[in-house]
Amino acid sequence: MTVVRVAFTQATWTGDKESMIALHEAWTREAASQGAQIIAFQELFYGPYFGITQDTAYYDYAESVPGPTTERFAALAKELGIVMVLPVYEEEQPGVLYNTAAVIDADGSYLGKYRKHHIPNLPKFWEKFYFRPGNLGYPVFETAVGTIGVNICYDRHFPEGWRVLALNGAQIVFNPNATAPGISNKLWEIEQPAAAVANGYFVVANNRVGLEDNEYGDQAVNFYGSSYAVGPDGNYVGEVGSSSENQLIVRDLDLDQIRVVRERWQFFRDRRPDAYGPIVAP
Repeated sequence: MTVVRVAFTQATWTGDKESMIALHEAWTREAASQGAQIIAFQELFYGPYFGITQDTAYYDYAESVPGPTTERFAALAKELGIVMVLPVYEEEQPGVLYNTAAVIDADGSYLGKYRKHHIPNLPKFWEKFYFRPGNLGYPVFETAVGTIGVNICYDRHFPEGWRVLALNGAQIVFNPNATAPGISNKLWEIEQPAAAVANGYFVVANNRVGLEDNEYGDQAVNFYGSSYAVGPDGNYVGEVGSSSENQLIVRDLDLDQIRVVRERWQFFRDRRPDAYGPIVAP
């Protein structure tokens, strides 16, 4: 398959889990009606971004993976013949929690999951209260539309993960986010295109959008959306998404571009892993 039609979403927290799930089910149906072959949701898509505070009440959003949400969307994937990337809050066992993305193939089969490696602990991003660091490596998933990988939000600041996904054969890397305005805006513009160029693959980066004051009042973060897809040449595929509105975005990615760009630049031929030892020194 050469051209893959990809859909990705950015949404504002509605106030309850069921309405968020229903919204994304409706978006999946709309994406499929537009010919999308794969759809990816934002980080922790069915809940608020609870890293704003440190509150054990939010542990209730965690569930097993596979589990209720993955099984519900697996049935929809099978019905529509669409691949899905589902970022959820995972409970492996009581007290063992991860920021996770499940991958469902177009026939509804569960292919596996990625657990976020890098866990921030910063004002309004108190994620170490909620998540253990990922321990499943950087898997890629052989889907009906090609080989895909996942990097979640804060992971994008660390180039090593992007490279491992490339070495593992990823053609498209999905990067679901909950990214707030401020110093991150410039990084949002440059990091994913830089990763796409350095690794010769497509990156699909989507971000939450809107003010979650229905959950956090004056403490709420106003997420800026601006979701986009970028090619291995570093150029946006289509326009960047809205900075303020809910949006379903659909883009066509031509996977043949990967070979063209990699043969032009030959970064994989010229890389020197024998010289990179200090990168992994403790």
